Amino acid sequence: MIEAVLIFNLQGLLRLTKFYRHYPEQKQQQIVKQVYQIVSKKSENVCNFVEGGDILGDRSLKIIFRHYATLYVVFCVDPSESELGILDLIQVFVETLDKCFKNVCELDLVFHIDKVHHVLNEIITGGLVAETTMPNILQAFEEQKKLEKNEIPVFFHDSH
Repeated sequence: MIEAVLIFNLQGLLRLTKFYRHYPEQKQQQIVKQVYQIVSKKSENVCNFVEGGDILGDRSLKIIFRHYATLYVVFCVDPSESELGILDLIQVFVETLDKCFKNVCELDLVFHIDKVHHVLNEIITGGLVAETTMPNILQAFEEQKKLEKNEIPVFFHDSH
């Protein structure tokens, strides 16, 4: 199961966080800090997964990540997940964002976080992989954009 998806910039600023299990806010902040410390210390020429130990409690955890330009994309998963499968999933996620935003960058994550979450929700539901086919994810993203464009704003006014 996927426990969390995190995206950091090189300075450690969190750009996306999605936990698939409930943790108190303080525990989430602790997890984020520990994961960033682990990922940021890794050299570019070593493998992209780390046994995370007990960051999320008593359970064994794997931290699987990829470094793209100014961002780290990190998936925290339980031992049942395949490291290579999750690396591929990260690649699908990033390539899909790249197509949605026409060369995704950190500012897209900051100013369009709702759309990023929509893409992530198409790929992962409840900590389980739901969709890995990029055309299907892109189609759902485009359909959501159409729905948003067709929404009619409702204005309330006081008739007094």
